[in-house]
Amino acid sequence: MGYSADEFDVIVVGAGVMGSSTAYQLAKRGQKTLLLEQFDFLHHRGSSHGESRTIRATYPEDYYHDMVNESYQMWEQAQSEIGFRVYFKARHVDMGPADAKSLLAVISTCQRKSMPHQVLDRQQVTEKFSGRIDIPEGWIGVSCEHGGVIKPTKAVSMFQMLALKHGAFLWDNTEVNGVTRDGVKGGVIVSTSNGDKFWGKKCVVTAGSWMRKLVKKVSGVELPIQPLETNVCYWRIKEGHEAKYAIESDFPTFASYGKPYMYGTPSLEYPGLIKVAVHGGYPCDPDKRTWGPGVIPSSLKQWIEETFRGSVDSSGPAATQLCVYSMTPDEDFVLDFLGGEFGKDVVIGGGFSGHGFKMAPVIGRILADLVLTGKAEGIELKHFRIARFKEHPGGNVKDFEDQVGLLTSAL
Repeated sequence: MGYSADEFDVIVVGAGVMGSSTAYQLAKRGQKTLLLEQFDFLHHRGSSHGESRTIRATYPEDYYHDMVNESYQMWEQAQSEIGFRVYFKARHVDMGPADAKSLLAVISTCQRKSMPHQVLDRQQVTEKFSGRIDIPEGWIGVSCEHGGVIKPTKAVSMFQMLALKHGAFLWDNTEVNGVTRDGVKGGVIVSTSNGDKFWGKKCVVTAGSWMRKLVKKVSGVELPIQPLETNVCYWRIKEGHEAKYAIESDFPTFASYGKPYMYGTPSLEYPGLIKVAVHGGYPCDPDKRTWGPGVIPSSLKQWIEETFRGSVDSSGPAATQLCVYSMTPDEDFVLDFLGGEFGKDVVIGGGFSGHGFKMAPVIGRILADLVLTGKAEGIELKHFRIARFKEHPGGNVKDFEDQVGLLTSAL
């Protein structure tokens, strides 16, 4: 094709899980691909590090169901190709007030998508999980076999290794500060803060918490993506109860549709500790974070004490980790062409809102499809277009309204 060392079919900006998955998909299809990361690979300043992420197919929004189902298969395929595991299977249970609109929407999605599930009352939840989970009177549980845990840092490394295997070029500590049209031969020129310039036929931007800043600088488009700093908590299981809450003992991943919304994973990465956290956080500038300890709401401690029947020490977390969400107003993703002078030559993927990691394989496939063919097979992208915020500042209007707000007031 006559390329020089600094010319590529596609340049991917941002090497978190979404960018790394996209680079893998592109390289696997024979595209000369460059993956750029502003910090060290596998850094801890964004949204793709850590020890665990939940994977579940139970969503109030039915348009995520097929994406998660495809991702299950793609996680299996990718780890089979690399030779080590990043996906650990588990059951999943959602719980909440019996009249919670969002939880009822989860049940509706299960029914419409013919996904096997069980709706359980309090006594049935106790029996189903051998007394390890208790819910209040008036609550229900929705049990599904399709849950699991993803090892995030290991998963990002996997996609980068697979991208390299298929011929991609990976550069870290290379901050992108500009993307411009090449008015002479077409395509785009990607500029970096250290003075390097790369030419690409196409470009994919997966800049995570820096998406809003970079897209505005490049195009003037203001994306409503708000970074939130969130605190992930691990709680000590009391002596004698540790094995009951381990993934090997068939303990499920879980989510609570109370206020605030909480989620967690079985004991896996840290022996004797269980992950339980609030789905939320505080607005932050990703370049000026406080790196503080965060606030542990009393409602979280109370939930742990009551739900696990005193088997988990609820006095305070044994360990915490900081992470960043990239929130959109409707908590739906942004998967679209940047448009304007770039037309379909620049594709953006962002706003994964604290629940996108599980879908990284299919997101990589979708972004690769969009940048190479202009469309994404099998996915209805209307829910993820930038234009939805022009039509309605809050984004997609949903028919359930009791979902918990995720800013400071919710905590």
